[in-house]
Amino acid sequence: MRPRQALLALLVLLTASGCAAIPTATSPIAVNTSAGRATKTAAIQPARDIDPLTLVREFVNATADPEDGYAAAKAYLTDAAKESWNTRSTPTIIDPTFNTVPTGLGAEDDDGARTVLLQGKKVGRLQLEDNSFVELVGNVDTAIGVARDADGQWRISQPPDGIYVPQGGFNQHYRRVTLFFWNSDFSVLVPDPRYVVVAPSTSIPYRVTQLLLKGPAVALRGALVSAVPNGAEQRNNTTEADDGALEVDLTKVGDITAAVRRKAVAQVVKSLTGVSSSRIRVLVEGQPILAEREEWRSADVDTGEALTTPGAGLTGMLLTGGRLRRVNGEQVAGPAGTGEYQAVSAAQSLDGNRLAVVGRVGEGSVRLRVGGVNDGLGQVDLAATSMTRPTWVPSGQQDEPSGEVWTVVDRTNVVRVVATETGWTARTVNASELALHGPITELRLSRDGTRVAAVAGGRLLVAAVVRGQDSAVTLRSPRNLQPSLVGATALSLDWLAQDVLVVSTSLASWPIAKITVDGLGIERYNTSNLTAPVTSVTAAPGRNVLAVDQSGLWSAGDVADVWRASPTEVDRATQVFYPG
Repeated sequence: MRPRQALLALLVLLTASGCAAIPTATSPIAVNTSAGRATKTAAIQPARDIDPLTLVREFVNATADPEDGYAAAKAYLTDAAKESWNTRSTPTIIDPTFNTVPTGLGAEDDDGARTVLLQGKKVGRLQLEDNSFVELVGNVDTAIGVARDADGQWRISQPPDGIYVPQGGFNQHYRRVTLFFWNSDFSVLVPDPRYVVVAPSTSIPYRVTQLLLKGPAVALRGALVSAVPNGAEQRNNTTEADDGALEVDLTKVGDITAAVRRKAVAQVVKSLTGVSSSRIRVLVEGQPILAEREEWRSADVDTGEALTTPGAGLTGMLLTGGRLRRVNGEQVAGPAGTGEYQAVSAAQSLDGNRLAVVGRVGEGSVRLRVGGVNDGLGQVDLAATSMTRPTWVPSGQQDEPSGEVWTVVDRTNVVRVVATETGWTARTVNASELALHGPITELRLSRDGTRVAAVAGGRLLVAAVVRGQDSAVTLRSPRNLQPSLVGATALSLDWLAQDVLVVSTSLASWPIAKITVDGLGIERYNTSNLTAPVTSVTAAPGRNVLAVDQSGLWSAGDVADVWRASPTEVDRATQVFYPG
């Protein structure tokens, strides 16, 4: 067995043995009290003579702070309600423009009680099992009972069944952190966003390490794997040592090879770099995990980033009038550039050496062709009336050509075309969960191969790519991003980074947006010079975003930049794409 194969076998064994024992219930605010936690002062009491509507509003705002068992919010409750309120339920994040509405029920004339309705829109929830954000759609319409206490002050006597957190308060009291796990062949580290309580800030490294030890987020299990053995624990809290280095001291690691330890170090260091600028010492039972080095920074570990980033010389391509050109207007050599294939869409592999082209073959039919960039392309045995623009799976090794490309046949069937000894062979991907959302008109693999982003029924969705032991591939746990804003208006998309998407829509007010992979963060690109709809958009790490509208080809470096016109002339049907 080759060394790489041996490493993969061991890592797969570690991951497989760990999944069943991952805890299924945890608190988003679980902090070891010895991990640098400061003592919180007594919660601020409500103002005297506060009215019921303001009382409920301030209570909801206070629930954003989970410290000391939601002490700030409990100040608005009666003593009995403080005991009955379920603070261990999943926090529901709501739009900050929520309302408190009187019901006219339970008038104060008899028992001094009233009912106030909390009304608003759901944004999402903080999943307790893994501290990930999950988007939700729907209304909040919850009754909250209030009554006067012994001092004649209004207090909440019947709290809501659960925790409702306004998004503004969530952003203030929770911090996004990025954990890192490996893709299925352990070649690339992949970001996995989570959310931890901000205070106390000194214990954030401890909480990040705890989440890392529990493994990938629920929605990504099977797509991502960990080199940190299941069952590993923190021997001591992850804190700064006297010399300023951040120490991660693990126990119950077991007997693992140096190669596996390097993979584990990369995960720990990358995950903690986002919350600490200190040098990082990774220890096992108080001793360096690797004898070769005691302290690490992000630049010292191999993350596989080069495998997910197009080379500097790969500037992007255009498909217009059935012909393939480079972004500067230069015609691509070979039949793809001359128009022989009557191309309707195309994709360049991440290493730049291969093309996948969908071309017309007679009335109402298309075929996929695959081959070298400047060569004749071989036709794949895959009949269809339509195919989405192809997308390439990364090769997994530097200087190794990609051997797998995906497309969607007839807007329903996701197919991966794999290089074999006898040629390119089509195999079906289980995309039944994704297809439930409607016809699939766009599909883009992330450049690490662990996620797909798709437009289905006009909706923007992201799903995990789960590869089984028998070569079966499934798209699992699709999530609809920004459903309230984007709705069914998505047109074109691409991956700006491993955890960030760029999407164009038919909305005049949102022609192009940047959206985080969990959907919580969204930013609108400057609308100057663009004319909706933007029919094609492409993005890649470290590159300008390129967009095609009815007036031409445009580029922008970031959301605030004014779009700049390209000297290359294109028509509104032109497709633009970076490798991937």
